[in-house]
Amino acid sequence: MTLRDLRRHAGQLAAVGFAGPVVPPEIRDLVREFDLGGVVLFGRNCVEPAQVAELAYELRALGPEQPLWVAVDQEGGRVARLKRPFTEWPPMAALGRAGDESLARRFARALAAELRAVGISLDLAPVVDVLTNPRNTVIGDRALGDQADAVARLGRAIIEALQAGGVAACAKHFPGHGETAADSHEELPVVDLPPERLRAVELVPFRAAIDAGVTAIMVGHLLVPALDETQPASLSPAVVRKLLREELGFGGLVVTDDLEMKAISGRQAVERAAVAALAAGCDLLLVCGTDHDRQVAVLEAIIHALEENVVARTQVEEALARQREAKARVMAGAPARPPSARALAALVGTAEHAAVAEEMAVFA
Repeated sequence: MTLRDLRRHAGQLAAVGFAGPVVPPEIRDLVREFDLGGVVLFGRNCVEPAQVAELAYELRALGPEQPLWVAVDQEGGRVARLKRPFTEWPPMAALGRAGDESLARRFARALAAELRAVGISLDLAPVVDVLTNPRNTVIGDRALGDQADAVARLGRAIIEALQAGGVAACAKHFPGHGETAADSHEELPVVDLPPERLRAVELVPFRAAIDAGVTAIMVGHLLVPALDETQPASLSPAVVRKLLREELGFGGLVVTDDLEMKAISGRQAVERAAVAALAAGCDLLLVCGTDHDRQVAVLEAIIHALEENVVARTQVEEALARQREAKARVMAGAPARPPSARALAALVGTAEHAAVAEEMAVFA
């Protein structure tokens, strides 16, 4: 692949946010100029199922050569971008208390059916952090539990069922956010644990996710001095390349958490962090705000880093190849147009899904 080709496809390495319930001109501009990799939807973008479906299918079709990822954080509990009439799921702590793999699979199958119905291809879930610090409110009831083996078992069940339902899963937040007290949305948390503890506890669910064939793993904005004394995990070659790629053998997509979170943006320019994350070995950089100028600056910084050999060309080629492979696998056979409103009504917020949510709610 020539440098010109790499520049032309630099946007494939990013997924961005935007304001409002329709595709804005700025997103079309990014696709045209940079071949954007995807978008991340938030509550500000989602009104009701038919609108989400129209939006998602229009976004996916914008890609000149590959469809865009249409991603969302739909975990359940307090992190859920899709509200009623979509099924509203209890927090994942409920599944952890139930301890029932069958229930976890039924939940994930129902979730996948609703997401796929409206054209969402990537769910930034499940959380597989082991909640070892009870003062950790940013993870809290988003976690499946405080025992590594149980989190691994249930996380694997969710991943397998989500992906069997045609939606890519993304295990997060590598190498483990469960021991922290600080919130990476506001500051840089420190995970001050020795390597042997990380391998015995925090990494156990991620190994299970990799064994389950998870499409993506999200690297958290966490400082883990035992692995890298200076760089957050999301920007660290020691964490991404050495630990996740080489030691754990993960060959799928490595996704950053939102680079506009203050753990990163409060310490350095987002465009500089984006280049560092790419150099560390990440494949998909999340820039989830609505500032179009910042998004352009990030993509231009990636192009400059390629031109100046700050990031190796072979590394970017590998990242683009992983994107192509994942998109081809996940989006194969996806319908060319959204379902009708009547069809959606039979797929979203069904009585069957509500019964699963009620079964989970007993343990909430």
